[in-house]
Amino acid sequence: MTNPKAAKALADLEKSKRSFGSGDAKLRRALAVLAKSQFDDAESLIRFHETLLFLRTYPPSVNVLKLVENFLNSFKKRVAQLVDTDADLTALDDPEVSGIAGGSVTSNFSYAIVRWLAAKYPGQVSIDWDWFEEEDRFGATMPRFLPLLEDDAMVEAHVPFREWLDAARGRTREVTWLMQQFALLPIADKRKAELYDALKLHVTWRFGVRASRTIMRRPTRQTFIHDQPLIQRREISLVSELSSPPISIRKLSTVEGQKILERARATSAVRYRELHGFTFGDARRVLKAELGRGTEVFITGVPPENRLPLRAYHAALIFKNGVPVAYFEGISICERMESGFNLYYTFRDGETAWLYARILHLMRQLLGVTAFSIDPYQVGHENEEGIESGAFWFYRKLGFRPVKPELMKLTEAEERKLASTPGYRTSPRTLRKLASGHMLFELPGREKSKSWDSFQVRNIGLQVQRRMARDFAGSSPKIRDYSSQFVTRTLDLNVESWNEDERSALENLSLVFAMIPNISKWSSSDKTLAARIIRAKAGADEALYLKLMQKHSALREALIRFGSE
Repeated sequence: MTNPKAAKALADLEKSKRSFGSGDAKLRRALAVLAKSQFDDAESLIRFHETLLFLRTYPPSVNVLKLVENFLNSFKKRVAQLVDTDADLTALDDPEVSGIAGGSVTSNFSYAIVRWLAAKYPGQVSIDWDWFEEEDRFGATMPRFLPLLEDDAMVEAHVPFREWLDAARGRTREVTWLMQQFALLPIADKRKAELYDALKLHVTWRFGVRASRTIMRRPTRQTFIHDQPLIQRREISLVSELSSPPISIRKLSTVEGQKILERARATSAVRYRELHGFTFGDARRVLKAELGRGTEVFITGVPPENRLPLRAYHAALIFKNGVPVAYFEGISICERMESGFNLYYTFRDGETAWLYARILHLMRQLLGVTAFSIDPYQVGHENEEGIESGAFWFYRKLGFRPVKPELMKLTEAEERKLASTPGYRTSPRTLRKLASGHMLFELPGREKSKSWDSFQVRNIGLQVQRRMARDFAGSSPKIRDYSSQFVTRTLDLNVESWNEDERSALENLSLVFAMIPNISKWSSSDKTLAARIIRAKAGADEALYLKLMQKHSALREALIRFGSE
């Protein structure tokens, strides 16, 4: 900022936002100065926006809350003022801060998200032809919708595809018209998605104010005021949290669930993101959990046709005082959950450890999971943001441990240095080494078995591939047909009354079940339980699938063995 007084006020505002429990006078003084100031660069405007959004989420007083709301409600005008000055606005496109009112996002969104955007916001989406590169794929796909296009596309160079599309769509918006044509194809949605996604079209969404990060809110009855210091990581015990009283949960109506999923898709899309559980979430089975301190979590699974073959899938969108602050993705088998937690950039000075601990508590309560795995990317593997933020130590100080012995040895060496050398900090080079393997948290006593230390679900899939190559000449239909018949016969299943989703679950799970050497010797109770597990994979919610797996010791043992070899 060229205005020294405004620049100082902005710096003071950023500093004061971390001072909870000491009054709001400094904050209000800084806001008073900034109310009269005009920003002349995008970077400063972004800093102001992110600080305001943080204060809206963690308000230190009712007065500051009202002031911040006023600023945010008129923020689109500040962006417009900056546009009028011909300032460089490229910083507004950064994925960490995109979604500010008055902006737009351009990405090669998936078919499912473009279809949703075209239906929900038809006047706000368009194709960005400057990014168009896949002429060959366009020429191969679009003759389904554009009669005689082959006469041009098959033999001519530099075909004016946009001109063809414009001529065909008439006055209908181009994205809307394209989605209408895909909808009419007599093929399954997955095949439509393959065709569309192969085009690699970049779609621009010029989102309205209500869908922007600036204004997007969920109505709340009461705002939690943070007039005391925030909860720090050192105050959190994951063991104690996982053993604390149950969290209040209720199931939403389908209409309520659909509204939540639409917010989830929007809050992801304005950040250039998509999440499987939000894109394909099941509106009929969205749960709401109250975590306390103004925090609500909405948990969703996916319908059977969009489920993973082996693992159960759950996603959660997290609101703080009505503002979306994070999402969580849990992918589980038996009692082990691969947990992906992403706190949006703006809120990383908030109560991160408390929030994460409460989410894990919720997952344990809902699904019975007790072992939580962290992917290397989350702690910094090929992720410099994770290295810079010290993500490894965030998880380590919560009780997670590296599963590779050499990384555990390095961790203990670093901990001794930290304890004995004041001011010591782990180097980025060492953090990259520490981030090269998974981390795991298990409740005290259970970690001694180290059952899940070497487990990766990919290993199960690779074993199936090797068996297919060895025994079925590399033929997927042959191994699927044989495995389904073998498991049906061995477990004495009567599948005539099973629905299509249950038969699909049988086909997928049979690939693994058929590799279990002693499955034919299972007791009748184990076989009955296995049949229930298969049907539960296609049931209303995958929570039952997990809980039944947790009871089947023979199946659990086989899965761990296959996944650890």
